[in-house]
Amino acid sequence: MGDGLLSDLARLADQQSRTHRYAVITDSNVGPLYGDEVLVQLGGHDRSSLFQFPAGEQHKTRATWQSITDQMLAAGFGRDTTVIALGGGVVGDLAGFVAATYLRGVPHIQVPTSLLAMIDSSVGGKTGVDTVHGKNLVGAFHQPVVVVADVATIATLPASHVSAGMAEAIKHGTIADAAYLRSLVGLSDRVLERDPNAIAEVVKRSVQIKADVVSEDEREQGRRAVLNFGHTIGHALEAVSGYQLLHGEAVALGMLAEAELGIRLGITDAGVLTELEEALSAMRLPTELSTSAEPATLLKAMAQDKKNRQGSVRFALPERLGRMARDPGGDWTCSASESVVIGVLSHVFKHKSHNDLP
Repeated sequence: MGDGLLSDLARLADQQSRTHRYAVITDSNVGPLYGDEVLVQLGGHDRSSLFQFPAGEQHKTRATWQSITDQMLAAGFGRDTTVIALGGGVVGDLAGFVAATYLRGVPHIQVPTSLLAMIDSSVGGKTGVDTVHGKNLVGAFHQPVVVVADVATIATLPASHVSAGMAEAIKHGTIADAAYLRSLVGLSDRVLERDPNAIAEVVKRSVQIKADVVSEDEREQGRRAVLNFGHTIGHALEAVSGYQLLHGEAVALGMLAEAELGIRLGITDAGVLTELEEALSAMRLPTELSTSAEPATLLKAMAQDKKNRQGSVRFALPERLGRMARDPGGDWTCSASESVVIGVLSHVFKHKSHNDLP
């Protein structure tokens, strides 16, 4: 991680992968900004090719995966290929899944260009695509050989995407480091102004937290589930919004709702919600939402969550800032009855009827 690392990508890539050809996968937002530069860095068209798909979560599908793998096969990419994931979280997930499955698996390098991807999604080895049933339900664990995070690329992000990326940093502080969460409030102005030193400080600490959790439980059989705080409800919000909500915005709202759930279950200290709201507001993330989605519709979307067991929706809930709860059996997720969940959703999200829509 550093400022200007894209200019050193060829050396880092060759050092880590010792490959013959590079398949650079990106989207229609990032490709025009950095695609040509990366191809030149990697030896030009003799050694690398660019595969671009339309930007947006709605294109993180099996159809896009199929299109890219078919193009790579037609171009003769063999097992001596390394995939480069050049972009944000959507690109990283999709390109990683291509690498995990292409010819039964080839190496890949994550080159995140969004704050969210640098802080969270490029680290940990989760790859996958969405289906009509929910997010990331088809995928694989496939660790990158290296993550090359150039903080200079944050300069091209829209302001809303900078804020959205910080939702994952706030999550990391909530689940593992209360002092870090509180420090983010003080750093908020510098982060939102894209100060490279502030960005680097946040990325470094968040990656440390996530790497510590993942190293203990790479395939999410135990403690890694705590990284899903805010995501059970957040993913449901994304889905019912038709992915109009940015991932970080949905996770911000999901954390507030799940903290409220934890309070109602007697698991979460009430102070967690207060400090979460302060941190989210400082990063200009949403703390309230009017939605036309019925609580029952959101609950149905949650039924597809990967943490669920025996038909029960489960949640990763904080006990207090920096410490996550475990259920009586030692599981890092906790169950809640449908009636309690619907009560929380009704309380936290103001329901707006279709007649109220513009």
